[in-house]
Amino acid sequence: MSLVGKKIGEFNAHAYRQGKFIDVSDKDLMGHWSIVMFYPADFSFVCPTELEDLQDHYKELQDLGVEVYSVSADTHFVHKAWHDDSDAVGKVEYTMIGDPSQKIMRLFDVLDEEQGLAQRGTFILDPDGVVQSLEINADGIGRNASEYISRIKAGQYVAAHPGEVCPAKWKEDDQTLTPGLDLVGKI
Repeated sequence: MSLVGKKIGEFNAHAYRQGKFIDVSDKDLMGHWSIVMFYPADFSFVCPTELEDLQDHYKELQDLGVEVYSVSADTHFVHKAWHDDSDAVGKVEYTMIGDPSQKIMRLFDVLDEEQGLAQRGTFILDPDGVVQSLEINADGIGRNASEYISRIKAGQYVAAHPGEVCPAKWKEDDQTLTPGLDLVGKI
């Protein structure tokens, strides 16, 4: 069953962010747009490229009012060690959540039960904690963070303009659609 349109469940976790250990809960994802990016494991191969790519877009996402959270089954201690050891991950400024209990992975339905690791899932949440977009990739397929910017902008536009929708390949300032009887069969 899809999580799109559903509010995220409650959780509490430890995280690593900019040299500090912090506590994070579902309440921290409220009041602003959020990206929650799950990845299989620290000290791996595709994962650091994705975390670095997301960091490369972090400022632009923050300018859009978006906060970013990455999540894996590793602990916040392992996140710190990886951050200290990897040139790519060492750039990360956003919150890296540890989920060794796998509760958050289960809430977002991205737990690979056989491996005990997260699938490559990305979720865009609105300020009410409702999933507006999700993507889950096979383990060997890395993600492109620039695509999240387009989805965030479309989601924010639709939220601010009830009754309008963004067509395929929509970019900021492009024309939107207003669904109605006059458009049926005309597109």
